Amino acid sequence: MMHRRNLPHWCVDGAAIFLTWRLFGTLPNSAKRVLDGRAFREADRELDRAATGPSWLSQGSVAECVAQTIERAETERRLCSLPAFVVMPNHVHILISPRTELHCITKWIKGTSARGANLLLGRTGSPFWQDESFDHWVRDHWEFEKVRRYIENNPVSAGLVPEPERWPYSSACRQKLEVTG
Repeated sequence: MMHRRNLPHWCVDGAAIFLTWRLFGTLPNSAKRVLDGRAFREADRELDRAATGPSWLSQGSVAECVAQTIERAETERRLCSLPAFVVMPNHVHILISPRTELHCITKWIKGTSARGANLLLGRTGSPFWQDESFDHWVRDHWEFEKVRRYIENNPVSAGLVPEPERWPYSSACRQKLEVTG
């Protein structure tokens, strides 16, 4: 199934989906639209530098609010299963297996987390998240593992921590806490 806004959004029944979205205003207007893997990697490297726009997710309480909302999409709302996620200073990556339509999942996560984050930041009347999300359906087990590793290693690649388990707003850290806690 496909639906389109500015980007096409393909969903294949039963397939896992890699999703990325960013804070409003975090890429310069000169950045290319993300249409393929190469453009996505370039945009993600730009986001990892956090050189443009807000980085509200670098505040622990805001990042925790977003991380908890993502987890609640699985545990409380039962919208998806959530094998991996990371909340970076200005963007989010998640790997999900949807249990409902993708736009319902992203609308709930982005809407709920934006309300919570804006309360914490004392912001009103301005967008929090960029409207569009980048999604990619995962084609097989090997790609699933590659995407999971990519997500969990993103804080390491960005130079934020030496090991994935040290980034507190990620599935890598939370899974380690479950095992050791």
